[in-house]
Amino acid sequence: MLARNLRSCSRLFSTSNKLASNGIDFELSAEQQELRTNIRKFVADEVIPVAAEYDRTMEYPWPIIKKAHELGYLIADIPEKYGGLELDMVSLCLISEEVAYGCSGIGTAMMANDLAQSPLILCANDDIKKRFLGRMVDEPLVASYAVTEPGAGSDVAGIKTKCEKKGDEYIINGSKMWITNAGHANWFFVLARSDPDPKAPAGKAFTAFAVEGDSAGLIRGRKEINMGQRCSDTRGITFEDVRVPAANIVGAPGEGFKVAMKTFDKTRPTVAALATGLAYRCLDVATQYSTERKAFGTEIYNHQGVSFLLAEMAINCELARLMTYKSGSEVDAGRPGSYYASIAKLFASEAANQAATNAVQVFGGAGFNTEYPAEKLMRDAKIFQIYEGTSQIQRMVIARQLLARVKQNGGY
Repeated sequence: MLARNLRSCSRLFSTSNKLASNGIDFELSAEQQELRTNIRKFVADEVIPVAAEYDRTMEYPWPIIKKAHELGYLIADIPEKYGGLELDMVSLCLISEEVAYGCSGIGTAMMANDLAQSPLILCANDDIKKRFLGRMVDEPLVASYAVTEPGAGSDVAGIKTKCEKKGDEYIINGSKMWITNAGHANWFFVLARSDPDPKAPAGKAFTAFAVEGDSAGLIRGRKEINMGQRCSDTRGITFEDVRVPAANIVGAPGEGFKVAMKTFDKTRPTVAALATGLAYRCLDVATQYSTERKAFGTEIYNHQGVSFLLAEMAINCELARLMTYKSGSEVDAGRPGSYYASIAKLFASEAANQAATNAVQVFGGAGFNTEYPAEKLMRDAKIFQIYEGTSQIQRMVIARQLLARVKQNGGY
């Protein structure tokens, strides 16, 4: 039943927007509202009660992953042709936002599948989609997007992992770092340098692959102990003469960099949604606490210093949500998404970190204590300014896109 509702949601949201006769329609369709209600129940029942314990133990949240798969949330982006739900991007943002409200670490573990699957959805041939996406529908599996390296994070063009063609195979050697879901991934999306010439343009120097997780020579490193989002599995990966069939190339040989960049345009809105969900959780817990805690004879909400912090959080939450949904709608409309996706990712990331800081401040000494929710939210928030392109990289993308718009249109 839920799967059918999710499918209906993807079709009817665009229709409901077209029905708006007087300007822009900011309302979700009835189906999307139902989706949000279902997600919130899932988060309230399955995520929030165990989030703190998963943070403490740092165990991978397999029970939640399996339940999410059962309800269709892990296959929401996969095309119907391959058994998925093929939801629109705004609906995917709804899922991300609500799950991150419960726990952004669990949200990252879940939505990392979208990051790994997106390059295949966008650029792979039918055979690869059937082999790699089909299995994600059949079983509660996770996959990884393996691009970042020890010396090449935001500088994707600087990656050193290389591949060499041998007959109908490619041999991959190198290492990746900070790879989400790496300890449990059934398969990996991998970007490797295929042109040994260091002066070769990035657009022609790399090739992308779908690599089986049990490939000989693929070595998974230890789980990294991170500041926040601790139940999300992050590891390094080493490739030692890993043989990959040429049939597993995603896109065309030499065009892997383009595949990776195109993927970010699609996935950054959902990362912005994760950050937005965390920001709203900060707002809610801080507001609730401010109505319970008393100081100087009244609830601290009545003190202007506290109420202004909460007002600032509310403003940024609302703006982050609007920009996130806007960036998702740009993807749904088929327009180039870099500009709005980067604005959304940047603003929501900054909003989440400011909200987390303010939440700790509202809690006061209790905000610095692990028995209260604020400190976990603050630890979890920081990564949003780093992964899938740092806040500095987003500013670079926005500036370049702005200049291109001005040159083309005479104004933004």
